[in-house]
Amino acid sequence: SDFRQFGKVWEGLLEYGEAGRGVACDNDGKGEGVSFRVGDRVIAPDWFGFGRSDKPVADTAYSFDFHRDTLTAVIDALDLERFVLVCQDWGGLLGLTLPVTHADHLAGLVVMNTALAIGQRPGEGFLRWRDYVANSPDFDVGRLMGRSVAGITPAEIAAYDAPFPGPEYKAGVRTFPALVPIDPEMPGAATSRRAGEFWAKTWAGPSFMAIGVQDPVFGPKVMGALHGRIRGCPPPLEVPEGGHFVQECGAIVAEAALAALAEQRRES
Repeated sequence: SDFRQFGKVWEGLLEYGEAGRGVACDNDGKGEGVSFRVGDRVIAPDWFGFGRSDKPVADTAYSFDFHRDTLTAVIDALDLERFVLVCQDWGGLLGLTLPVTHADHLAGLVVMNTALAIGQRPGEGFLRWRDYVANSPDFDVGRLMGRSVAGITPAEIAAYDAPFPGPEYKAGVRTFPALVPIDPEMPGAATSRRAGEFWAKTWAGPSFMAIGVQDPVFGPKVMGALHGRIRGCPPPLEVPEGGHFVQECGAIVAEAALAALAEQRRES
């Protein structure tokens, strides 16, 4: 698929940090790694089926490879040669597999409440969530966010709801949990295992992990296991009040990530 025709890619400027620090690729998308400046380029694609990207109505349109191919198409089409990968949930389940095809593009890693799905049985929290979604084809996205994010406002809940005015818009939402490779033979499992070898044995860049402690699916235990697979990753930032969507904690996570990446670069 041509993401330029069907997909929405948000592009903006870094807002957090001090001069000399930043997260994203250089302003022209090329060059020597990450320049760490406020105002650096930030790329945030909406997955198909989410946000302002198109939403194929057939559940069968979505697959692990469909989403991953979209991600790599964005990177290639925008000619992003060096960037910091910032990922959470499906951003990690897919993004953490990038070393299989784009290892040389990675200049740093910021990872939050996610996993590498290498074909192992997950915890009961994930299985309950998968089954809930499978039996709730028109589940309330805004209500979910209201339960999951402390302090979220009614306007923010409405914004999360806006892309999904009816069940026909929710095929992407419905199918995501069932696509997680929880069996060694499922699509994506072999790719994830190859990526895991890279992160554990080859990765030498700066990294940062934040954990929303209240997450019932990707909580401290799951994230601790992932932390052990990322070579050289410093101790994680645990956010006691943070849940699954720990990025909603905003500056607490962003500023800690920028500081950690900058310190590791100075030491390298």
